[in-house]
Amino acid sequence: MKKIVLVFGILLSIGSFGQQANRDLQIITLSGSGYDLGLQHGKKLKEEIGDIISAWKENTSNALGKDADLVVAEFFEYANFDEAIKKWTPDLYEEVKGIADGSEQNFNDVFVLNLLDEFWVYLDNLYNHHCSSLGVPARNGNPGYISQNMDLENYTDGFQVLMRLNKTENRPEQLILTHPGLIALNGMNETGIGVCVNTIMQLNASAKGLPVAFVIRRIINTTDKEDLLSFIQTVNHASGQNYILGIKGEVYDFEASSNKVVRYNPLNENGTVYHTNHPIVNDDIKPWFEKYNPNLKKKPTNSNSYKRLSAVETRLANTPVINDKQIMDALRSKDDKNNPVCRTNNNNGYGFTFASTIMTMSEKPYIQILAGPPDESDYIRVDFSSK
Repeated sequence: MKKIVLVFGILLSIGSFGQQANRDLQIITLSGSGYDLGLQHGKKLKEEIGDIISAWKENTSNALGKDADLVVAEFFEYANFDEAIKKWTPDLYEEVKGIADGSEQNFNDVFVLNLLDEFWVYLDNLYNHHCSSLGVPARNGNPGYISQNMDLENYTDGFQVLMRLNKTENRPEQLILTHPGLIALNGMNETGIGVCVNTIMQLNASAKGLPVAFVIRRIINTTDKEDLLSFIQTVNHASGQNYILGIKGEVYDFEASSNKVVRYNPLNENGTVYHTNHPIVNDDIKPWFEKYNPNLKKKPTNSNSYKRLSAVETRLANTPVINDKQIMDALRSKDDKNNPVCRTNNNNGYGFTFASTIMTMSEKPYIQILAGPPDESDYIRVDFSSK
Protein backbone atom coordinates (compact mmCIF):
# COMPACT_ATOMS: atom_id res chain seq x y z
CA MET A 1 0.00 0.00 0.00
CA LYS A 2 1.33 3.39 -0.93
CA LYS A 3 0.57 5.61 2.05
CA ILE A 4 -0.39 9.27 1.71
CA VAL A 5 -0.23 11.28 4.90
CA LEU A 6 -2.45 14.35 5.21
CA VAL A 7 -1.80 17.22 7.56
CA PHE A 8 -4.69 17.99 9.93
CA GLY A 9 -7.05 20.55 8.52
CA ILE A 10 -5.95 20.76 4.89
CA LEU A 11 -9.14 19.34 3.40
CA LEU A 12 -10.81 22.35 1.85
CA SER A 13 -14.37 23.35 1.14
CA ILE A 14 -15.32 23.78 -2.46
CA GLY A 15 -16.90 26.91 -3.84
CA SER A 16 -20.64 27.25 -3.61
CA PHE A 17 -21.19 23.56 -2.74
CA GLY A 18 -20.76 24.37 0.96
CA GLN A 19 -23.07 27.35 1.15
CA GLN A 20 -25.72 27.01 3.85
CA ALA A 21 -28.25 28.87 1.68
CA ASN A 22 -28.30 25.81 -0.61
CA ARG A 23 -28.84 23.29 2.19
CA ASP A 24 -32.04 21.29 1.83
CA LEU A 25 -32.85 17.68 2.62
CA GLN A 26 -33.81 16.07 -0.66
CA ILE A 27 -36.11 13.06 -0.20
CA ILE A 28 -36.27 10.53 -3.03
CA THR A 29 -38.11 7.23 -3.44
CA LEU A 30 -36.62 4.30 -5.33
CA SER A 31 -37.93 0.82 -6.11
CA GLY A 32 -36.61 -2.49 -7.33
CA SER A 33 -33.18 -3.87 -6.52
CA GLY A 34 -29.70 -4.37 -7.88
CA TYR A 35 -28.82 -2.70 -11.17
CA ASP A 36 -32.34 -1.34 -11.77
CA LEU A 37 -32.39 0.35 -8.37
CA GLY A 38 -29.02 1.95 -9.04
CA LEU A 39 -30.12 3.02 -12.52
CA GLN A 40 -33.09 4.89 -11.01
CA HIS A 41 -30.78 6.52 -8.45
CA GLY A 42 -28.33 7.56 -11.15
CA LYS A 43 -30.98 9.01 -13.44
CA LYS A 44 -32.94 10.78 -10.69
CA LEU A 45 -29.83 12.44 -9.22
CA LYS A 46 -27.78 12.67 -12.40
CA GLU A 47 -26.91 16.36 -12.07
CA GLU A 48 -26.19 16.12 -8.35
CA ILE A 49 -23.95 13.08 -8.81
CA GLY A 50 -21.94 14.94 -11.43
CA ASP A 51 -21.67 17.92 -9.10
CA ILE A 52 -20.51 15.94 -6.06
CA ILE A 53 -17.96 14.01 -8.10
CA SER A 54 -16.56 17.33 -9.35
CA ALA A 55 -16.53 18.66 -5.78
CA TRP A 56 -14.85 15.50 -4.48
CA LYS A 57 -12.18 15.68 -7.17
CA GLU A 58 -11.47 19.36 -6.55
CA ASN A 59 -11.29 18.72 -2.81
CA THR A 60 -8.96 15.76 -3.31
CA SER A 61 -6.70 17.60 -5.74
CA ASN A 62 -6.42 20.58 -3.41
CA ALA A 63 -5.73 18.37 -0.40
CA LEU A 64 -3.10 16.15 -1.99
CA GLY A 65 -1.58 18.52 -4.52
CA LYS A 66 -2.06 16.09 -7.40
CA ASP A 67 -4.67 15.28 -10.01
CA ALA A 68 -7.65 13.47 -8.49
CA ASP A 69 -7.90 11.05 -11.42
CA LEU A 70 -4.35 9.92 -10.69
CA VAL A 71 -5.22 9.54 -7.00
CA VAL A 72 -8.25 7.38 -7.89
CA ALA A 73 -6.12 5.20 -10.16
CA GLU A 74 -3.53 4.72 -7.40
CA PHE A 75 -6.26 3.98 -4.85
CA PHE A 76 -7.71 1.19 -6.98
CA GLU A 77 -4.26 -0.35 -7.31
CA TYR A 78 -4.44 -0.76 -3.51
CA ALA A 79 -8.15 -1.52 -3.20
CA ASN A 80 -9.38 -5.04 -3.79
CA PHE A 81 -12.90 -4.93 -2.38
CA ASP A 82 -14.78 -6.37 -5.36
CA GLU A 83 -14.58 -10.01 -4.27
CA ALA A 84 -15.94 -9.35 -0.76
CA ILE A 85 -18.74 -7.16 -2.12
CA LYS A 86 -19.76 -9.79 -4.66
CA LYS A 87 -19.64 -12.50 -1.97
CA TRP A 88 -21.63 -10.73 0.74
CA THR A 89 -23.75 -8.17 -1.12
CA PRO A 90 -23.80 -8.96 -4.87
CA ASP A 91 -26.93 -6.88 -5.49
CA LEU A 92 -25.18 -3.81 -4.10
CA TYR A 93 -22.26 -4.18 -6.51
CA GLU A 94 -24.79 -4.20 -9.35
CA GLU A 95 -26.52 -1.21 -7.76
CA VAL A 96 -23.31 0.83 -7.91
CA LYS A 97 -22.92 -0.12 -11.58
CA GLY A 98 -26.47 1.08 -12.16
CA ILE A 99 -25.77 4.40 -10.43
CA ALA A 100 -22.76 4.95 -12.69
CA ASP A 101 -24.69 4.12 -15.85
CA GLY A 102 -27.76 6.12 -14.86
CA SER A 103 -25.71 9.21 -14.07
CA GLU A 104 -23.40 8.67 -17.08
CA GLN A 105 -20.33 8.75 -14.86
CA ASN A 106 -17.19 6.63 -14.84
CA PHE A 107 -17.71 3.53 -12.68
CA ASN A 108 -14.62 4.08 -10.53
CA ASP A 109 -15.64 7.69 -9.85
CA VAL A 110 -18.95 6.43 -8.44
CA PHE A 111 -17.34 3.43 -6.76
CA VAL A 112 -14.91 5.61 -4.80
CA LEU A 113 -17.86 7.66 -3.47
CA ASN A 114 -19.09 4.39 -1.97
CA LEU A 115 -15.69 3.67 -0.41
CA LEU A 116 -15.75 6.73 1.82
CA ASP A 117 -14.11 5.17 4.88
CA GLU A 118 -11.82 2.99 2.81
CA PHE A 119 -10.44 6.03 1.00
CA TRP A 120 -9.84 7.73 4.35
CA VAL A 121 -7.99 4.59 5.49
CA TYR A 122 -5.88 4.75 2.34
CA LEU A 123 -4.96 8.35 3.13
CA ASP A 124 -4.42 7.38 6.79
CA ASN A 125 -6.14 10.58 7.89
CA LEU A 126 -7.22 10.44 11.53
CA TYR A 127 -9.16 13.69 11.41
CA ASN A 128 -11.67 13.20 8.60
CA HIS A 129 -14.51 11.73 10.59
CA HIS A 130 -15.92 13.22 13.81
CA CYS A 131 -19.28 11.47 14.12
CA SER A 132 -21.03 11.07 17.47
CA SER A 133 -23.57 8.26 17.94
CA LEU A 134 -25.70 6.81 20.72
CA GLY A 135 -28.22 4.10 21.45
CA VAL A 136 -31.02 3.90 24.02
CA PRO A 137 -32.87 0.59 24.57
CA ALA A 138 -36.62 0.35 24.98
CA ARG A 139 -37.54 0.32 28.67
CA ASN A 140 -40.77 0.37 30.69
CA GLY A 141 -43.02 1.18 27.75
CA ASN A 142 -40.67 3.80 26.30
CA PRO A 143 -39.30 3.24 22.77
CA GLY A 144 -35.69 2.56 21.93
CA TYR A 145 -33.55 4.93 19.88
CA ILE A 146 -30.35 5.01 17.89
CA SER A 147 -29.10 8.37 16.69
CA GLN A 148 -26.14 10.11 15.14
CA ASN A 149 -24.57 13.34 14.05
CA MET A 150 -23.01 12.38 10.71
CA ASP A 151 -19.93 14.56 10.21
CA LEU A 152 -18.37 14.87 6.76
CA GLU A 153 -16.12 17.20 4.79
CA ASN A 154 -17.33 20.73 4.06
CA TYR A 155 -17.82 20.22 0.33
CA THR A 156 -20.69 17.77 0.94
CA ASP A 157 -22.96 20.50 2.35
CA GLY A 158 -26.00 20.95 0.13
CA PHE A 159 -25.96 17.30 -0.97
CA GLN A 160 -28.03 15.84 1.90
CA VAL A 161 -30.41 13.10 0.71
CA LEU A 162 -32.90 10.83 2.48
CA MET A 163 -33.49 7.80 0.29
CA ARG A 164 -36.65 5.71 0.70
CA LEU A 165 -36.35 2.20 -0.74
CA ASN A 166 -39.74 0.64 -1.35
CA LYS A 167 -40.43 -2.80 0.05
CA THR A 168 -39.83 -5.83 -2.17
CA GLU A 169 -40.33 -9.58 -1.68
CA ASN A 170 -36.76 -9.84 -0.40
CA ARG A 171 -36.28 -6.48 1.32
CA PRO A 172 -38.15 -4.40 3.91
CA GLU A 173 -38.89 -0.75 3.26
CA GLN A 174 -35.88 1.38 4.22
CA LEU A 175 -35.07 5.00 5.04
CA ILE A 176 -31.42 5.78 4.39
CA LEU A 177 -29.34 8.91 4.92
CA THR A 178 -26.93 9.40 2.04
CA HIS A 179 -25.66 11.82 -0.59
CA PRO A 180 -25.98 11.54 -4.39
CA GLY A 181 -24.19 8.49 -5.77
CA LEU A 182 -23.68 6.82 -2.37
CA ILE A 183 -25.65 3.74 -1.30
CA ALA A 184 -25.76 4.57 2.44
CA LEU A 185 -24.44 6.55 5.41
CA ASN A 186 -26.87 5.19 8.01
CA GLY A 187 -30.51 4.16 8.17
CA MET A 188 -33.33 1.94 9.42
CA ASN A 189 -35.90 -0.43 7.99
CA GLU A 190 -39.63 -0.71 8.64
CA THR A 191 -39.19 -3.53 11.19
CA GLY A 192 -37.16 -1.31 13.50
CA ILE A 193 -33.67 -2.54 12.60
CA GLY A 194 -31.16 0.24 11.98
CA VAL A 195 -27.53 1.25 12.28
CA CYS A 196 -25.37 4.27 13.08
CA VAL A 197 -21.61 4.26 12.48
CA ASN A 198 -18.37 5.88 13.56
CA THR A 199 -15.00 5.62 11.87
CA ILE A 200 -12.27 4.18 14.09
CA MET A 201 -9.22 4.96 12.00
CA GLN A 202 -6.82 3.55 14.60
CA LEU A 203 -8.02 -0.03 14.07
CA ASN A 204 -6.47 -2.38 11.54
CA ALA A 205 -8.04 -2.45 8.08
CA SER A 206 -8.08 -4.80 5.10
CA ALA A 207 -7.96 -4.01 1.39
CA LYS A 208 -9.95 -7.21 0.80
CA GLY A 209 -12.75 -6.77 3.33
CA LEU A 210 -16.34 -5.62 2.97
CA PRO A 211 -16.50 -1.80 2.86
CA VAL A 212 -18.54 0.14 5.41
CA ALA A 213 -21.33 1.37 3.10
CA PHE A 214 -22.01 -2.21 2.02
CA VAL A 215 -22.02 -3.44 5.63
CA ILE A 216 -24.56 -0.72 6.45
CA ARG A 217 -26.90 -1.72 3.62
CA ARG A 218 -26.57 -5.42 4.50
CA ILE A 219 -27.62 -4.55 8.07
CA ILE A 220 -30.60 -2.45 6.95
CA ASN A 221 -31.68 -5.25 4.59
CA THR A 222 -31.96 -7.62 7.56
CA THR A 223 -35.13 -8.46 9.49
CA ASP A 224 -33.72 -11.28 11.65
CA LYS A 225 -31.79 -10.51 14.86
CA GLU A 226 -29.65 -13.65 14.91
CA ASP A 227 -28.71 -13.28 11.25
CA LEU A 228 -27.66 -9.69 11.87
CA LEU A 229 -25.59 -10.44 14.98
CA SER A 230 -23.88 -13.33 13.20
CA PHE A 231 -23.12 -11.23 10.13
CA ILE A 232 -21.59 -8.26 11.96
CA GLN A 233 -19.30 -10.57 13.94
CA THR A 234 -18.17 -12.86 11.11
CA VAL A 235 -17.82 -10.70 7.99
CA ASN A 236 -14.30 -9.58 7.08
CA HIS A 237 -14.40 -5.83 7.71
CA ALA A 238 -12.49 -3.53 5.36
CA SER A 239 -12.26 -0.56 7.73
CA GLY A 240 -12.11 0.09 11.46
CA GLN A 241 -15.65 1.08 12.36
CA ASN A 242 -18.06 1.22 15.26
CA TYR A 243 -21.58 -0.03 14.60
CA ILE A 244 -24.44 0.88 16.94
CA LEU A 245 -27.25 -1.49 16.03
CA GLY A 246 -30.88 -0.96 16.87
CA ILE A 247 -32.83 -4.21 16.75
CA LYS A 248 -36.52 -3.68 17.46
CA GLY A 249 -35.88 -1.84 20.71
CA GLU A 250 -32.62 -3.51 21.70
CA VAL A 251 -29.27 -1.80 21.18
CA TYR A 252 -25.85 -3.32 20.54
CA ASP A 253 -22.47 -1.70 19.97
CA PHE A 254 -19.61 -3.41 18.12
CA GLU A 255 -16.11 -2.13 17.37
CA ALA A 256 -14.97 -3.87 14.18
CA SER A 257 -11.47 -4.15 12.76
CA SER A 258 -10.09 -6.42 10.06
CA ASN A 259 -9.02 -9.04 12.61
CA LYS A 260 -11.66 -8.96 15.34
CA VAL A 261 -15.05 -7.62 16.39
CA VAL A 262 -15.57 -6.68 20.04
CA ARG A 263 -18.82 -5.72 21.69
CA TYR A 264 -18.78 -2.52 23.75
CA ASN A 265 -21.20 -2.31 26.67
CA PRO A 266 -20.63 0.38 29.32
CA LEU A 267 -23.09 -1.48 31.61
CA ASN A 268 -25.12 1.62 32.39
CA GLU A 269 -28.29 1.02 34.39
CA ASN A 270 -30.31 2.70 31.65
CA GLY A 271 -28.71 0.47 29.00
CA THR A 272 -27.33 3.34 26.91
CA VAL A 273 -24.37 3.04 24.57
CA TYR A 274 -22.47 5.85 22.86
CA HIS A 275 -19.41 6.20 20.67
CA THR A 276 -17.19 8.65 18.83
CA ASN A 277 -13.98 7.95 16.89
CA HIS A 278 -11.50 6.05 19.04
CA PRO A 279 -11.36 2.41 20.17
CA ILE A 280 -12.73 1.68 23.63
CA VAL A 281 -12.55 -2.14 23.75
CA ASN A 282 -10.92 -3.35 20.51
CA ASP A 283 -7.11 -3.51 20.80
CA ASP A 284 -6.44 -4.53 17.17
CA ILE A 285 -4.54 -1.27 16.67
CA LYS A 286 -2.30 -0.10 13.84
CA PRO A 287 1.25 0.19 15.21
CA TRP A 288 1.50 3.91 14.48
CA PHE A 289 -1.69 4.55 16.50
CA GLU A 290 -0.54 2.59 19.55
CA LYS A 291 -1.22 5.51 21.90
CA TYR A 292 -4.94 4.84 21.26
CA ASN A 293 -4.70 1.23 22.48
CA PRO A 294 -7.55 0.90 25.00
CA ASN A 295 -5.40 -1.38 27.16
CA LEU A 296 -2.95 1.41 27.98
CA LYS A 297 -3.33 3.11 31.33
CA LYS A 298 -2.55 6.53 29.87
CA LYS A 299 -5.00 7.56 27.17
CA PRO A 300 -5.20 10.68 24.93
CA THR A 301 -8.19 12.03 26.86
CA ASN A 302 -7.64 15.58 25.60
CA SER A 303 -8.24 14.53 21.99
CA ASN A 304 -11.38 15.59 20.12
CA SER A 305 -12.95 12.12 20.13
CA TYR A 306 -12.49 11.61 23.87
CA LYS A 307 -13.92 15.07 24.60
CA ARG A 308 -17.05 14.42 22.54
CA LEU A 309 -17.53 11.00 24.09
CA SER A 310 -17.31 12.54 27.54
CA ALA A 311 -19.93 15.15 26.62
CA VAL A 312 -22.44 12.54 25.43
CA GLU A 313 -21.71 10.22 28.36
CA THR A 314 -22.20 13.02 30.89
CA ARG A 315 -25.59 13.86 29.42
CA LEU A 316 -26.96 10.32 29.06
CA ALA A 317 -25.21 7.67 31.17
CA ASN A 318 -27.02 8.36 34.44
CA THR A 319 -30.33 9.68 33.11
CA PRO A 320 -33.04 7.19 34.20
CA VAL A 321 -35.48 7.79 31.33
CA ILE A 322 -34.35 9.21 28.00
CA ASN A 323 -36.66 10.59 25.32
CA ASP A 324 -36.07 12.09 21.90
CA LYS A 325 -35.92 15.65 23.25
CA GLN A 326 -32.97 14.76 25.49
CA ILE A 327 -31.29 13.07 22.54
CA MET A 328 -31.80 16.22 20.45
CA ASP A 329 -30.21 18.28 23.22
CA ALA A 330 -27.20 15.95 23.27
CA LEU A 331 -26.81 16.08 19.49
CA ARG A 332 -27.07 19.89 19.55
CA SER A 333 -24.55 20.22 22.37
CA LYS A 334 -21.37 22.26 22.34
CA ASP A 335 -20.37 21.61 25.95
CA ASP A 336 -16.73 21.83 24.95
CA LYS A 337 -16.62 24.72 22.48
CA ASN A 338 -13.37 23.46 20.95
CA ASN A 339 -14.65 19.89 20.58
CA PRO A 340 -18.41 20.15 20.04
CA VAL A 341 -20.76 17.28 19.31
CA CYS A 342 -22.65 19.64 16.97
CA ARG A 343 -20.23 21.02 14.37
CA THR A 344 -20.95 24.19 12.40
CA ASN A 345 -19.87 24.41 8.77
CA ASN A 346 -17.30 27.20 8.96
CA ASN A 347 -15.95 26.30 5.51
CA ASN A 348 -12.52 25.98 7.09
CA GLY A 349 -11.59 22.46 6.05
CA TYR A 350 -12.33 20.89 9.43
CA GLY A 351 -15.63 19.28 8.46
CA PHE A 352 -19.13 19.79 9.87
CA THR A 353 -22.28 17.95 10.87
CA PHE A 354 -23.68 16.92 7.49
CA ALA A 355 -26.96 15.64 8.94
CA SER A 356 -28.47 14.44 12.19
CA THR A 357 -30.75 11.42 12.56
CA ILE A 358 -32.83 9.99 15.39
CA MET A 359 -34.31 6.55 14.67
CA THR A 360 -37.20 5.60 16.94
CA MET A 361 -37.83 1.88 17.42
CA SER A 362 -41.46 2.12 18.52
CA GLU A 363 -44.34 -0.13 17.48
CA LYS A 364 -44.39 1.92 14.31
CA PRO A 365 -40.74 2.88 13.72
CA TYR A 366 -39.88 6.27 12.25
CA ILE A 367 -36.94 8.59 11.67
CA GLN A 368 -36.43 12.21 12.68
CA ILE A 369 -33.85 13.92 10.50
CA LEU A 370 -32.46 17.27 9.46
CA ALA A 371 -29.81 18.50 7.05
CA GLY A 372 -26.76 20.19 8.55
CA PRO A 373 -25.92 20.86 12.21
CA PRO A 374 -28.94 20.18 14.46
CA ASP A 375 -28.70 23.53 16.28
CA GLU A 376 -29.55 25.35 13.03
CA SER A 377 -32.95 23.83 12.20
CA ASP A 378 -35.72 21.53 13.42
CA TYR A 379 -35.98 17.80 12.92
CA ILE A 380 -38.69 16.52 10.61
CA ARG A 381 -40.44 13.20 11.12
CA VAL A 382 -40.46 10.68 8.27
CA ASP A 383 -42.62 7.56 8.57
CA PHE A 384 -42.57 4.30 6.67
CA SER A 385 -45.30 4.17 4.05
CA SER A 386 -46.22 0.57 4.79
CA LYS A 387 -46.86 1.40 8.46
